[in-house]
Amino acid sequence: MATSASTVKRSDIETLEDLARLADFSLLRSLDCDPDARSDGVDHAPRQVFSGHYVPVRPTPLGDPDYVAHGHGLFQELGLSDKLARSGPFMRLFSGDLAAVPEGMRKTGWACGYALSIFGTEYTRQCPFQTGNGYGDGRAISVLEAVIRGNRWEMQLKGAGRTPYCRGADGRAVLRSSVREFLAQEHMHALGVPTSRSLCLYVSRTERAERPWYAPGSTSVDPDQLVSEPVAITTRVAPSFLRIGTLELFSRRARNQSHARSAEELRKLLSHATEREYADTIDASLNSEDQLIAFARAFRERFASLVANWIRVGYCQGNFNSDNCAVGGFTLDYGPFGFCDMFDPYYQPWTGGGRHFSFFAQPIAAEHNFRTFCSTLRPLIGTDTKQSAALDEIEEGFPDVMREKMERMWAAKLGLPAFDPELFETLMALMIRTPVDYTVFFRELSNLPADIEPLKKSFYDDLPRQARGGQSMDAGVRDQLWSVWLEAWRSRLGLGTTNGIAAEPGRTQADISAAMKRVNPKYTLREWLLAPAYEQAAAGDYSLIRELQDIMTQPYAEQSKAVEERYYRLKPPEYFNAGGISQMSCSS
Repeated sequence: MATSASTVKRSDIETLEDLARLADFSLLRSLDCDPDARSDGVDHAPRQVFSGHYVPVRPTPLGDPDYVAHGHGLFQELGLSDKLARSGPFMRLFSGDLAAVPEGMRKTGWACGYALSIFGTEYTRQCPFQTGNGYGDGRAISVLEAVIRGNRWEMQLKGAGRTPYCRGADGRAVLRSSVREFLAQEHMHALGVPTSRSLCLYVSRTERAERPWYAPGSTSVDPDQLVSEPVAITTRVAPSFLRIGTLELFSRRARNQSHARSAEELRKLLSHATEREYADTIDASLNSEDQLIAFARAFRERFASLVANWIRVGYCQGNFNSDNCAVGGFTLDYGPFGFCDMFDPYYQPWTGGGRHFSFFAQPIAAEHNFRTFCSTLRPLIGTDTKQSAALDEIEEGFPDVMREKMERMWAAKLGLPAFDPELFETLMALMIRTPVDYTVFFRELSNLPADIEPLKKSFYDDLPRQARGGQSMDAGVRDQLWSVWLEAWRSRLGLGTTNGIAAEPGRTQADISAAMKRVNPKYTLREWLLAPAYEQAAAGDYSLIRELQDIMTQPYAEQSKAVEERYYRLKPPEYFNAGGISQMSCSS
């Protein structure tokens, strides 16, 4: 049984033994092990997994690991001493060596299978066996589940070597992709967007892996060379790593009666997911069918809010499949993600993603994923029942919930008491035609400018027509259109050209500006800022990673003048159409 969080003082987690005392492996205790698995976890070759919720897997340790960074904010929240991140036992565990973990921890980790749907279409041929039974955590291995300060956390190594789900790959993650994920998770948390978190990042001093990537100066759509990169392991932390795809795999098996216990495995998984992610939301005294309905309703609320938050901060997931959707309703799997620079509703950082997963298409993709989620519950609800009708209503209501979340988000970004469709549509058209920087524009607007001059800081005036997406508008006409829009917006807020008062009683310009700055960040983690950080890190210099970590965990703050000059600016022209920055493959 886990140690009560109330007995853990801030200074208590000074050693790995202190952390081990909080271990509580609810997934391994509540769910079923693959009956064909090896107890020692030496299970690193691709194979079909026909039943069971998890496979014991021993991680493959990094050779000669070196400390890169750790999540200072997360360490503080968990009560972990910062000194732990550089301590030998902690480094060994979170670089994949479980051989000498203290009592209370396990010498094997675990990997889970899941299914895949893309835009609502089921796929089974993404594994070597073309059955779907070999698809899942190919290089992600969970090593610890613990209750810390009253909250349950699962700690998962990404890049920890091969599992039965590796599909023939090497199971490693390279430093480049690990840096991106490490920084993105902590940045998204600071932005107020639900996300998995970053615990620590270690790199091997001796081990490298080859990956397809872009040559310096390349404008290729796809990678044009093989590069040798250092391998790394980043540990991500979340209440659980259960995905829509996890539920989907077991629901498909129950629907198809794949084996005698398929329905029971699905029932146990859904019960565990409810307990792990919604224990504080769903009444445990409800019968199992009513709990599933409550689960669907609660997930719909979280999922729609998440996607609205993505668009609020300019984030595009890139590869928004069912296997990249956490049932806890937070951001998971930072692969080909990106933050929008020059505004484009069709912005898509991943060369394989297409418009269906582009920036403004994310609410529609979310609807398809939510419908897939609802389908996972149906084998346990049946048909022609009260619960079936309730689930239908929840599923069909997703577009309305999503629309309400989006309208509320846009109203907040614009400082308005309510969404104004006409004002919004005019703004979107102007932002495309000008074009503007998404982050800089809304931050400058948050200062409630009396004229358009401050907004011009966000205008990409000096780009060639090709980089501007073919958009072109006479500067005089542009300025006139923006002035008309700005006047209409200020009027909608009830502001004059001086220190006016908002239409809402007691709400001053200062109040409006402060509220807008709480939802419109000043700094976002743009790819052209990330690239130099991981390039320097590959040469052993981690200073820029740590600088970015400090800046991007304060994204709403007015930081120093030096930080503003370096990080609060438009995307440099040389990075437009640059391979690995303006577009990237999914290789990592």
